[in-house]
Amino acid sequence: MSQVFEFLAQQPVLLLFVVIGLGSAIGHFKVRGVGLGAAAVLLLSIGLSAWGASYGADLEIPEATGTLGLALFTFCVGLVSGATFFSSLRRSFGPILAVAGVLVASAAVAVATGSLLGLEKAVVAGSWAGAVTNTPALAAARDAAGDATGPTIGYAVTYLFGVVGMLVAVSAALRHREQDADAPPTLTSRTVRVEVDGRPRIEDLEEQHGDRIKFSRVRHGETSPIQPADATDLLLLDDLVTVVGPTEDIDAVTRELGHASSHRLEADRVYLDVRRITVSSERVAGRTVAEIDLVHRFGATVSRVRRGDIDMVATDDFQLQLGDRVRVIAPRERMSEVSSWFGDSSRGMSDIVPVVLGIGMSIGILLGAIELPVSGGVFKIGSAFGTLLVGLVLGRIGRIGPVVTVMPYTAAQAMAELGLLIFLAQAGSRAGAQIGAAFTSGDWLRILVLGVVVTTFVSAGLYLVMRRLFKIGGTRLSGIMGGAQTQPAVLAFANARTRYDARVALGYALVYPAAMITKIIVGRVLGGL
Repeated sequence: MSQVFEFLAQQPVLLLFVVIGLGSAIGHFKVRGVGLGAAAVLLLSIGLSAWGASYGADLEIPEATGTLGLALFTFCVGLVSGATFFSSLRRSFGPILAVAGVLVASAAVAVATGSLLGLEKAVVAGSWAGAVTNTPALAAARDAAGDATGPTIGYAVTYLFGVVGMLVAVSAALRHREQDADAPPTLTSRTVRVEVDGRPRIEDLEEQHGDRIKFSRVRHGETSPIQPADATDLLLLDDLVTVVGPTEDIDAVTRELGHASSHRLEADRVYLDVRRITVSSERVAGRTVAEIDLVHRFGATVSRVRRGDIDMVATDDFQLQLGDRVRVIAPRERMSEVSSWFGDSSRGMSDIVPVVLGIGMSIGILLGAIELPVSGGVFKIGSAFGTLLVGLVLGRIGRIGPVVTVMPYTAAQAMAELGLLIFLAQAGSRAGAQIGAAFTSGDWLRILVLGVVVTTFVSAGLYLVMRRLFKIGGTRLSGIMGGAQTQPAVLAFANARTRYDARVALGYALVYPAAMITKIIVGRVLGGL
């Protein structure tokens, strides 16, 4: 085996893809429906690197490779989450503060437990950083303590349970995800006969229901042709109108207007046709449904948008992205024209938009490298945090003039997964090289106990606070746990279990920045004790 390890040590690129391939294969095995997913890459890398070290071979993937993978991952997560992150931020300030509070409380628990176990303060600081799986916090602790060895040993011993313990907590959070009260509602369609004389306007009705519904078709009178609904249309007595939205809102608007009709306007294709069209044209991407103005351009309308595996109501302020699948209602003779205008090409789902990738990553990495003076030292947010912030902003903007600032959803997800696997392989190889030295220390068992206490406190605290105080469903909670742990392996595990439910990535991106900042500050404080 020594010759094999020596060969792999000289071929870091080969080592990288061996770990990714074998680790991913292991991650596909499931026990009672539960598998490790991408986290298996991390665990295999740790084990392989430690095994190689026992033969005197340094199986470590270059740190720059891991930095690239993590930055790519966080940038693409930001792009995917940016459209909804800032609106969620306003109503999620409480959970963000709660995450910071749990992390600060866990540091106090670490100090108390470390004192009881008789551990040095520098070791406690590194052990806490490993238990919350945050390398920047380890770096801050080492700088503040002026000791590289103690914190590193503590980090290496506690890191593994920091990952595995949080995976167990996420599994618990996802056990009853089918009962989540915050699940995206299933959209339904219904034709309603108008029985009121008030001549309500479609735009007013949509606003009244918080833009959760969309009127797609209307027929004024029994002999009139069916037309796409316009926001300015007034509904008259005996009109037929088709409404799309969550069942509860559809029931409510039916009671307001009249009753459900036995006629189904969507089944009548004499005047209008329906088609799912892929957004692949840059003139459409980054614009809202109102801005593309299909009614006046083609006499058409968009009723729903499918992004990833989720259908959403196409409200006027909904921002379209490359790769979205829009449900268009248009006159039969103009449908091909509408399709060409949207692009309707598979390229819209796979284009990585190199301009956005290159410039966005560059700005994020530069932002992360800026040194800020803090109490006699310097503070850097790091490339991962910098690229996440830039990705969130670009995802929210959508376009700047003629330039689209987002990637297609599927392309961004694929790039994020690749970056994640690269980072996990590199991080595992680094931890594995250190773990042998850590276990030669006589304190390793006490350090491990400390790590178990801290990780358990964080996972249990997050679960109780988010479920009991904020009533957050298990799916979104799994993303929050991954973000609070600043651990991509936990996010990958949750994504695999939920088939990339958008709530997971949103929960992760929501708390990740606050958790990262809190951990770096706390790491520096613990290291300076």
